[in-house]
Amino acid sequence: MISSSMLMGSDGVSQSNARDLYASARYDEALAVLNDMRPAESASPALDLKSIEQYRSLCLLALGRGSEAETAIAAVVTADPGYQPGDAEASPRVRAAFSDVRKRLLPDIASARYAEAKGSFDRKEFAHATAQFKQVLVLLDDPDMGGKLADLRQLSSGFLDLSIAATPPPEPPKPAVTTPAPVAAPPPPPPPDPERIYSSGDTDVLPPVILRQDVPRLTPMMKPQARDRGIVEVVIDELGRVTAITIRQSIQPMYDAELMTKGREWRYQPATLNGKPVRYRKMIQLNVNRQ
Repeated sequence: MISSSMLMGSDGVSQSNARDLYASARYDEALAVLNDMRPAESASPALDLKSIEQYRSLCLLALGRGSEAETAIAAVVTADPGYQPGDAEASPRVRAAFSDVRKRLLPDIASARYAEAKGSFDRKEFAHATAQFKQVLVLLDDPDMGGKLADLRQLSSGFLDLSIAATPPPEPPKPAVTTPAPVAAPPPPPPPDPERIYSSGDTDVLPPVILRQDVPRLTPMMKPQARDRGIVEVVIDELGRVTAITIRQSIQPMYDAELMTKGREWRYQPATLNGKPVRYRKMIQLNVNRQ
């Protein structure tokens, strides 16, 4: 329905009076009020005209003045080709009358809108042409169009693609020139705790990097009793040396002893905290080569 804030009669009678008269089935009085209305100066004249003609058509249809109602409906459709009254807004008879008028007018409206869009394209107003060709395609896909103007749809789609391709990208917004507020320098990070042994749970510590980590081979005597995997825990100091080694999951007793001896020779690039070397506890899983 039309908004009561959009229309005002020349004698000061608001559109809400016309709406109330229509709701009370006083169609002649409502029509007289509507005939005396003019579009509000502060609003869009085309939009206000559509709103007036919507109510005029409802009153004229209720009064059985079909030809005049069709003229009012035609004004509505011309102003807004996509408008159709909803179920709660109008009776089936009114909706059918709107549909009949739209079926008759939409092909001509679509052709006129296409001509306007093509004119924008020829003037190289590509962004405007893009929006217009999209509107034409919406009209051509309307069910009341009945599949007419298929050739025009193909043309509109092609010119739409050309318009989109020719539209220059929007300029990036210019950065606002502002004077940044002075930012206080963050406090320096605390030094590492020399008494602490860090581990994988300390997410801010970079773990050590292997430089040499050779493991002994199983001898034939060890193989029958050896497991396929073992776990060794080592503590690596600030120089990358192994200062402690513990077997957490045994592979084979004799092999474990050799592994602990060999592990003392392993070397690493030490772990660091804020760029400072720190001691680090590392768990190593070993997969035994039985070959």
